[in-house]
Parts: sequence; structure tokens; C-alpha cells
Amino acid sequence: MNWTWIFVTILVLALVGWYLSTTAGRLDRLHRRIETATFALDAQLLRRSSIAIELSVAGVLDPASSEVLAEIAHDARLATDSSMDVRVSIESALSEVLIKALDDPEEVAFLREDPAIADLMDELSAAIRRVELSRRFLNDAVLACLRIRDNYFVNWFHLAGHTPLPEPWEMQDRTPEGLTYLGA
Repeated sequence: MNWTWIFVTILVLALVGWYLSTTAGRLDRLHRRIETATFALDAQLLRRSSIAIELSVAGVLDPASSEVLAEIAHDARLATDSSMDVRVSIESALSEVLIKALDDPEEVAFLREDPAIADLMDELSAAIRRVELSRRFLNDAVLACLRIRDNYFVNWFHLAGHTPLPEPWEMQDRTPEGLTYLGA
């Protein structure tokens, strides 16, 4: 009977160790996925701001819209090292400016008559879509990580180590209606 209890104890400890090991491995993979998704989102945000700057200097928007778009897009390019709150507000402001400038399908259709501007609009539309997808991918990874880190055993055994708690990236990233309308 004594050997039975020793065997059961070893089995329980092995199962707990296996659970903790697989959970720590999953957390590690999720943290790497969050880091990779953050780099991808940064790249897409920089691409979007670069294209917005190109659009602002193309001379197709009214001067006031061009000036505001250039200023906000430039601020977005410089905000890469800022805190997350500052960066989110600047990127959301860029989205709002793009929405205000390109939300009218008829005006965008008129701008698309120039082939160079049509290509620029297509690039901007694709960049906005990639930002939206990158942000969603990052937020999915963050939510999965937060669900696991909310577990009592994860906190008690410090399976996340000293890794800071990830935060979802909430920003305005709606595609302007004028860019989604292609005239067909």
C-alpha cells in the first residue's frame, strides 16, 4: 500500500509538471507571436503613413486636407518610439484624416481617373487593409495570452516570468468608403 501512494504521488507530480511545462511553453510561444505581430503592425503602420505622405504631396487633395494629412502622417512616422497611448492616438488621428479626405466615393472615383493616383489609392487601400489585419492578428494573440495568464497556476508559479502584461492595440482603422468603392 505504501508503494501505491508513492506511485500515485509521483504520477500526480509528473502530470502537474507536464501541465506547467506545456503552459509555460505555450505562453512563451504566444509572447513571441505578440512580438512578431507587433513588428508586423509597426511595418504596416509605417507603410500606411508613407503612402499618406505621398498622397498629400501628389497635389490631388485640397490644400487644407493635404497639409493636415502630411502633418499627421509625418507625426505618425515619428511616433514609432513613443508610448503606446501616444502612438495609438496619432495613428487613430491619421485614420480619421484619411476617412475625412477619402470618404466620398464620387470624389475618389474622380481622382482615380489619373492612373498614377489610381495606383496610389490602390496602395493606400491595401496598406489600410494590412494595418487592420495586423492589428486584429496582434489583438487575437494578446487576448489568448491574457486568458492563459489569468490562470491561477500561471500566476502562482510565475510561468510568465517578468514579461509585462500585453495590451491590445485599439485604434480607429476603418477603410474610407471612397477607397472600398471601385465603381462596380
